[in-house]
Amino acid sequence: MPEGDTVFLAGRRLDEALSGRVLLRGELRHPRWATADLAGREVLGVRSVGKHLFTRFSGDLSLHSHFRMDGAWHLYRPGEKWRRPGHQVRAVLEVPDRVVVGFSLHDLELLPTGEEHRLVGHLGPDLLGEGWGDADEAEAVRRLAADPERELGVALLDQRVFAGVGNLYKAEVCFLLKVSPWSPVSAVDPAEAVRLSRRLLLANAWRPEQSTTGSLARGRQHWVFERAGKPCFRCGTRVRVGGQGEGVHERPAYWCPRCQPGPIA
Repeated sequence: MPEGDTVFLAGRRLDEALSGRVLLRGELRHPRWATADLAGREVLGVRSVGKHLFTRFSGDLSLHSHFRMDGAWHLYRPGEKWRRPGHQVRAVLEVPDRVVVGFSLHDLELLPTGEEHRLVGHLGPDLLGEGWGDADEAEAVRRLAADPERELGVALLDQRVFAGVGNLYKAEVCFLLKVSPWSPVSAVDPAEAVRLSRRLLLANAWRPEQSTTGSLARGRQHWVFERAGKPCFRCGTRVRVGGQGEGVHERPAYWCPRCQPGPIA
């Protein structure tokens, strides 16, 4: 599932392409919204909230989308060939010089703009939210520290604690905090965990490449994420991977057994 910075960047690109423009074409190829026609509406802006995206239109109307595992928004010039097959298309928003196509967006919903909270009101503070301040940080810290015995890796992925961290940043935050993902929240300073999570997301928010090491060289972008069996960049020990979470919430957790002491899978 995409990280919060991926959704943030997608939202900014859509906002630049569509905001202030009137739609020539606005199709939703989704069973629930197939009869909706957005043509003629002005796009007022596109906003990300954690991993959720809202495209706002004139007439107090918003289109909510969520990437899940395979969704994406693409930008094209009129007449340009689309890079994914037509059967995956769920939305087409066109203005005179750009065509915005949503692929595999399984979660689409049209709703009054004033009711967006209905879909994201349960989320914790958005790590990439506009106007992030001391109050947002304090609330994120409070939510993270509320269950000190909870596994840190699980807590970092809980969007109700704070929104935006996915499996990549979970692995990298745990590595940089020098604890295994199965360590309890109490093993770290929750304020440090919040600040580090936000700092990593911010570092990558305006580019498609994601690096937590400071390097964009191939194979050097991440400390442990998706590096199972390869030597740790710090100590040379082979990085390990194990499942964390239960049922549909289980995700692979990557860690260095030497640099990250604590419980393991």
